[in-house]
Amino acid sequence: MKLKFLIIVMALAAMGPARDAPPPSEAQVSESARPMSPEEMATAPDPEAEEPELPVFDAADASPAEFQWVSRPVVVFADTPSDPAFVEQMQALRDSPQRLIERDVVVIADTDPQANGPWRQQLRPRGFSLVIMDKDGQVKLRKPLPWDAREISRAIDKFPLRRQEIGRAGVMP
Repeated sequence: MKLKFLIIVMALAAMGPARDAPPPSEAQVSESARPMSPEEMATAPDPEAEEPELPVFDAADASPAEFQWVSRPVVVFADTPSDPAFVEQMQALRDSPQRLIERDVVVIADTDPQANGPWRQQLRPRGFSLVIMDKDGQVKLRKPLPWDAREISRAIDKFPLRRQEIGRAGVMP
């Protein structure tokens, strides 16, 4: 008997206030029903903010040592700036930069094999080549074909240093 009474009391308590509560006013309905949590505010798109731009450097203007322990260089090599694979790769990187910016990626474009700069001397590409490096300066991936930002970001998320960053931040990729 006591159990039935307890169940009925719990069910009534779970129903909330009685029907005597007044309906919400029009002002309450027109505004948001509840304030946004900090997590929702962080993930909500800001209509006034423009999309950030991915940092792109010419290979002649940057050296590998500049980015060590600071950024992850994604180096795009080609024999000419009009190489179709190079054009496709650069467009794919510009289309969705947010994923790469979150992973501290900088793009290094090298389309002059005659210059034989430090990037070419260190990485020794042939024709079109996509090289993904980690913050410690080690080459992690080499690809002979263009990749989109999603594929690059998923590959970066598997790097040991990136996994440590994710662990320190306390978030999952």
